[in-house]
Order: sequence, then C-alpha cells, then structure tokens
Amino acid sequence: MTEPITEPLSHWQERSNRSAVVRIAAFAAAAQPEHLAGDIRRVYKRNILDSLGCAIAALPGQPFQALRDQFEEYRAPGRCTLIGGGKTSADQAALFNCGLVRYVDLLDSYMAPGGLCHPSDNFGTVLAAAEQAGASGEEFMLALALAYEIQCRFSAAVPVMAKGFNHATQLAISSAAGAGKLFGLSASEIANAIAIATVDNISLTCVHAEPVTQWKGFSPGMTGMRAIYAASLAKRGFEGPNGLFEGPDGLERMFGQSIGADWDDPSLEIVSQTVLKKYCSLIHGQPVLEAVLDLKRGNDLVAANVDRVRCDVFQGAFDFAGGGRYGSKDHPQAKEQADYNLKYLVAVALLDDQVGPAQLQPVRIQAPDAQALLARVEVRPDEQFTARYPRELNARITIFTKDQRVLVKEQLGYEGSLANPMSWDRTVEKFHWLSEPFADESLRSKLVDAVQQLDARPISRLMDLLGQVRPTAIFPASHPGIQ
Repeated sequence: MTEPITEPLSHWQERSNRSAVVRIAAFAAAAQPEHLAGDIRRVYKRNILDSLGCAIAALPGQPFQALRDQFEEYRAPGRCTLIGGGKTSADQAALFNCGLVRYVDLLDSYMAPGGLCHPSDNFGTVLAAAEQAGASGEEFMLALALAYEIQCRFSAAVPVMAKGFNHATQLAISSAAGAGKLFGLSASEIANAIAIATVDNISLTCVHAEPVTQWKGFSPGMTGMRAIYAASLAKRGFEGPNGLFEGPDGLERMFGQSIGADWDDPSLEIVSQTVLKKYCSLIHGQPVLEAVLDLKRGNDLVAANVDRVRCDVFQGAFDFAGGGRYGSKDHPQAKEQADYNLKYLVAVALLDDQVGPAQLQPVRIQAPDAQALLARVEVRPDEQFTARYPRELNARITIFTKDQRVLVKEQLGYEGSLANPMSWDRTVEKFHWLSEPFADESLRSKLVDAVQQLDARPISRLMDLLGQVRPTAIFPASHPGIQ
C-alpha cells in the first residue's frame, strides 16, 4: 500500500507528466465553493430538484423491490438512505438511487456531437458519498458540480456513442471524482479512484439496441456503485493505471483520437448547458411530443380521427428511437422500449393527451389502441434538422386525418431546451406532479425548501426527508403533469 503524497501538488503533477487522469484529479482537488457563482447555484438547485422528482416517481418500479431483496441477501444495513425509506451501504445506495433518477426517463441531458450524456446520472452516487462522509449540503453541491463538469467536458471532446460506447464510460470518471472529493482524497488518490473505476467500466452502446432491456436504465447505477467503491479503495492506497487515457492501450486508442478537454479551466458552469424534460421520453422525443400535443389540443383532434402521422427528426433521433441504427420500433412491449420509441410516444400522446409515468406501464404499452396507432406512425431523418444538432433539437409533425385535414407543425426547440430553459417554478410544478402520490403536501414543501437551502444545511437534513417518502403510491394525485 502506498503512503499518501505529501509533496506539493505542482511537483506531483510534473513528476506524473501531466497525464489526463492526473489533470482531471487536479481539477477535482482544486474545486472550491467560490467557483459556484450565485446564478449557477440556482441552476444546480433546479436540476437537483428535478432529479429528486424523477427518483420519487420511479419508486413503484418492479426493479426497486428486487434491489431491496438483493441488498437484504448480500449485505447488512449501512448508514446511507434509500429514497423511499431504508438504509444500506454507500455503494448499494448509489446503485438504487441512481436507478431511481433514470427510471422514468425525465432526467436532465447534455447534448454533444456524436452523442449525449445525462449529468444527473451522477446524482445518486454523489448523494450516497456525501451521506457516507457526513458532508454539508455545500460540499455535496460542489462535488456534484465537478462531476457534471467532468462528464460533460469529456462528452464534448469525444463522440462516445457514435464510436460504439455508452455514456456510462465517462460517468465512471466523473462519479469517482465526485465521490473522491467528498471522501477527502488527495489529488493522487482521486487520480487512482478515477483510473480504478474507469478501466473496468467500458460500457457498450449495444445496451440501447432493440429489444431494449432493463439494463439501459441501470447501467449508470452499476457504474456509480463501482465508482464509490473505487474511491474507497483509493483512500486505502489502491492504485490504478496512470495511463488510462494515453496508454499504451488506453482510452485514446480505444476511441481512436486524442481527448482534448481543458482540465486547467476551473469553471463549474456547464450545468447552464443542460436541458430538462417535460415528457417521459428520451430527450430526442421532447420536441416531437410538444408538437404532437400542440396540434392535438389546438385542433380539437381526437385519436380516432387520425389516419396516419409522419414525424421528421434529426438523424440521431431516427437512429435511437425511429427505427434506424438501433433496430425496429414496430412492436414495443416494455417500458425500456416505449420511452425510446417515437412511434409509440406519438401514438400514446394522441390517445392520452399526456406522456408521463402512467404511459410507460406495460399494460398501456401493450394495449390494442396504442399498438394499432403506432403502426400508422412513420419516422424519417431530416438533413436540415441533423445539421442543426446538437445546437437545436427540432422536429416536424404532419398528421393526416380521416376527415381529409393535413395538420403540420415544425417544432424549433421545446420548453426545457437551451433557448427556452425550464424555470424554477416550472421545475417545482414538475416535482409536485411526480412526487404527489408518494409524499403529502407538507413533506413535498419541506423537500423543495431543503433544496433551496441546500448550501446552508447538512446533507443529512435532505436525506432525513427523503427517507420519509413512501415507497408506494398512497396519496391521491391531482397534478395532471406540466402542460
């Protein structure tokens, strides 16, 4: 076991030839609360509340009872809170709470050429690490901010998904760095945590291919589980490969390019480039659904009068969710297929006037009316929309009705996009919609207040409230969603 590095950070960096893993670790170690400007703090609080709403809405999902059974079998209770009640170890809490945030597909996104990532995939891991460390809310926010920064900068530098790899690959780097920061690791130890977590977490994009399985949504949780465990190992002297990026046979060879992110830039502002969702759908479907619902509501359209629908989207949306690169979208049966299927999403929006958690239930997906209507939805790639991605996410919807009308809407962006960001008030509205069945009005108000005051309170305050959320829906729901 190695002794902690006591020489000045600058000397250690020079001796290590400033490898990428060393520069990322130095960036994480140097991050300070003053790097979080007031306006950026407000955006982070918005995204944190959004992540919590997503997590709470997922609580009835079958996988989460299965995970509780797994925890009971494999490990005694620990000190970290499961959203919805119960305690377990930090790494298992990371798996569980990361899975909750992802499950209903309403989490935030960062768009980049050749792919995207979901920065809130870091949330459950950093939250567990903060509780394990007895951190303040300020320390939690700082660790989450640097994790966002690392994952998004990497995503901007490498078209990860276009090269056949899933974005859980760079998530290992960011989650390990965030956990290491909260555990008080030195820069050299954070470098080891990043290397240990990443070298065994090469995630493949085939997880998105049809038939899409449950693991698409739980791969980030497994990554977080490994990352928090790797940070604990690094704290105890375990070392990882310093050449994780440059090699030989490191990430740069794997991706076939250099990875040119600027790790000397101390800013923590990339959260302002993230986008939020209104509908339970992959991010590519947000402009599609906004256009469909605008046409439906603005023309008093009923699904029974729809003959067929044409949906023109950018190439990535077609590949992931329209029947392109990742396979046919003609016969979705499960939640994991439905939220990645533009044909189903368009059909159910026309039928139900909403796309929320209820529309991802298997009984709804498999219903004859949804299956019949989705068969009449055509999805096509559009060159002009493709050229504008990722600056813009656009779509064109054409609905042909049985009474001979042709309804057309070209959707340039959507609420939640960079050009039209979701406000704090709208995020609060979304939070109440998602969490209402699992928390009464008093608890929900306390959770909103806890997020607003997060940087002035210990993280234990938020965790105590999250432990009071009910794991099953017991309260009446009156919020129909954000219209």
